[in-house]
Amino acid sequence: MTRPTVDNDDDLDLGLRPESRLERRANRRRQRARRGFGCFAVIISLLVVGALVGGAVVGFGKGKDALEKVFAAPDYDGEGTGVVTVEITKGQSNSSIADTLEKKEVVKSAKAFERVARNDSRSLQIQAATYTLRKHMSAKAALELMLNTEESIKVLRFSVPAGKTKAEVIKILEAPKLKLPAGAAAAAMGKPASLGLPAYSNGNAEGFLFPGTYDVPKGATAYSMIKQMTAEYAKNAAALNFVKTAQAKDIDPYRALIVASIVQGESNRKQDYAKVARVIYNRLQAGMKLQMDSTVHYAVGRGGGVFTTDEQRNSDSPYNTYKFKDLPPTPISSPTKDTMRAAINPAKGPWMYFTLVNLDTGETAFATTPSEHQANVAKLQAWCAANKGRC
Repeated sequence: MTRPTVDNDDDLDLGLRPESRLERRANRRRQRARRGFGCFAVIISLLVVGALVGGAVVGFGKGKDALEKVFAAPDYDGEGTGVVTVEITKGQSNSSIADTLEKKEVVKSAKAFERVARNDSRSLQIQAATYTLRKHMSAKAALELMLNTEESIKVLRFSVPAGKTKAEVIKILEAPKLKLPAGAAAAAMGKPASLGLPAYSNGNAEGFLFPGTYDVPKGATAYSMIKQMTAEYAKNAAALNFVKTAQAKDIDPYRALIVASIVQGESNRKQDYAKVARVIYNRLQAGMKLQMDSTVHYAVGRGGGVFTTDEQRNSDSPYNTYKFKDLPPTPISSPTKDTMRAAINPAKGPWMYFTLVNLDTGETAFATTPSEHQANVAKLQAWCAANKGRC
């Protein structure tokens, strides 16, 4: 039997009463209304809950602030007074630093400093060092001063200028401010095995006490201070590949260091270093005496200066290169990285002589023949005549 097509329930007469169809339509309308109201109710509920939660958070925040004010960690006011030394070691946490500051009476309570540090990300930059602070500082002021390292880290330092001899370095180390026992530096120099010297040093620290400024750590000894200098020498020699470069050019590394020390004593202009080194090597190859005033100064114990006297040049010291051929037996000073570089990378040229021609500028003239050299010496004499008392 063919069934009629059903478009909707209203068009299909299943034998229900007309009132039933009307009731069914009304029911569907009521259901749709209930669903709409339900969605609206959910939205309203979410808004209400959100408002309640937000209010609770704000209320908690205000309550927390109020509690912190009531139960605030004890803290000083102001920048503090007096001087107190505080040592912070590597790896200390902020809470440990806070405890240290409280024990040293810098801050009134560790908790006050912890709170300030926790709210300031810069506190992560606090470094291990010995700080010079004040007593009775506010936690904020203490943190600010610790972060200002130029002001708070008072490090004891010593400086070794370029071209200083071992004897001069001993005097620097024995200065009262370094507080070493009398004679400690000289005694340490006499025990080269403990100084970190390279194998080619021949057991002599001369030339290996690298110029520079060094920190004096707590509990430092003469040995530890000297080892800072020899370690710095090793660092710079490695950066230059000093030993291998010298050997590749058939130069003994120790002799190269001696050349560097002479260059250091003879010139104060970086652009002339490699040319001075070339003159030294050219004269050595030609079997000539070096005739360097700097080596005579070392022989007679006189530092600095430019010229030597006839008496000084008659010294029987093996460092007197006016009397003896070849290089002196050891370096005559502590060379810099630049003069070390020049010693292993001398300039190319035929020069056999050099002389200063202007003591103010350090201008140096180079010559190949004796007559050229004498003409340059005449320039120096003219400069000295125009600047009486300077030569």
